[in-house]
Amino acid sequence: MDSQPGEHSSFQNIHEHDPLPEDDHKPLGIEHYVQQMKETADKLLRDQANRGDVKLLNTALKELRYSFKVFSAYKRRRKVTVFGSARLPLDHPSCLQAVAFGRKMAQAGFMVITGAAQGIMEAGHIGAGRENSIGVNILLPFEQEANPTIAGDTKLMHLKYFFTRKLLFVKESDAIALFPGGFGTLDEAFEVLTLIQTGKSHLFPIVLIENPGDDYWQRFLAFLQDVLVDRELISSYDMALFKLTTSVDDAVAEVLNFYRVYHSMRYVGPDLLFRLQRPLSDTLVHRLAVDFQDILKAGTFEQVGALPAENTEPHLAHLTRLKFRFDRHKLGRLRMLIDVINHEA
Repeated sequence: MDSQPGEHSSFQNIHEHDPLPEDDHKPLGIEHYVQQMKETADKLLRDQANRGDVKLLNTALKELRYSFKVFSAYKRRRKVTVFGSARLPLDHPSCLQAVAFGRKMAQAGFMVITGAAQGIMEAGHIGAGRENSIGVNILLPFEQEANPTIAGDTKLMHLKYFFTRKLLFVKESDAIALFPGGFGTLDEAFEVLTLIQTGKSHLFPIVLIENPGDDYWQRFLAFLQDVLVDRELISSYDMALFKLTTSVDDAVAEVLNFYRVYHSMRYVGPDLLFRLQRPLSDTLVHRLAVDFQDILKAGTFEQVGALPAENTEPHLAHLTRLKFRFDRHKLGRLRMLIDVINHEA
């Protein structure tokens, strides 16, 4: 890779800042939002909210506050979240793949986030090693202990609610790797695809990994194509949001190549900025303007430096920006644009 893969978490680039009006370059401070939270909490008393609702909000806020604190120590390292069944034995071919994947991602500088349980989750942590593992465990009515690799580690969090856990999996990740699993794995797969398809998440690589001879994800892919695409329930371009492979090396390459030139993204007012590891040639920019004209809401592609609205992120000021007005209905095509930039630049 051209730069250290762990130097920045791309989520912060797009979601830590609300889109700003074109003439507003003064983001509100943290104190403003903390004061708003206090005012919102006071309104619960005014509203005579019931005890159960207040208890839910209190627990969720405490879980997220603590989890943000844990993750903040590693905000400059890229991370990959590994999903998959907790029921598979560690000698299962998919678990062996997860071990290899976790090991190769850690060698590339990534940390590996899992749900901290057994099966695929434990395998991912075994591969990455304790020092490169983060666990986001869920407290269930039946006991779910953390796997031995992450148990007792300061990077292990225990959450009551699935919705706070799922938020962290996506918010803190720079890539998602999905191995075969049950309801939970498929839930996470559709959750991640929905968030990206609707523009509620930053773009990142999603890779579906199955062992040679298996057809778990191939059947999933067939359902997407034969039912969702063919019935026009999703766009054919949405199929570009992920990649299916039986090769761990290909899965690792898919993640690393995503950040070969592309670094991260952020909206500033009506413009979308792609932050790039290096400038694009004029020839390539012109080609993008022709080949991806369909994703432009207005204007064309323009290479610029850091904008004034980005002055809170000085560590990214050196990166080139590709600025354009994006039609937010075409996230699948946007993912294809990143592939072309990484391949051609």
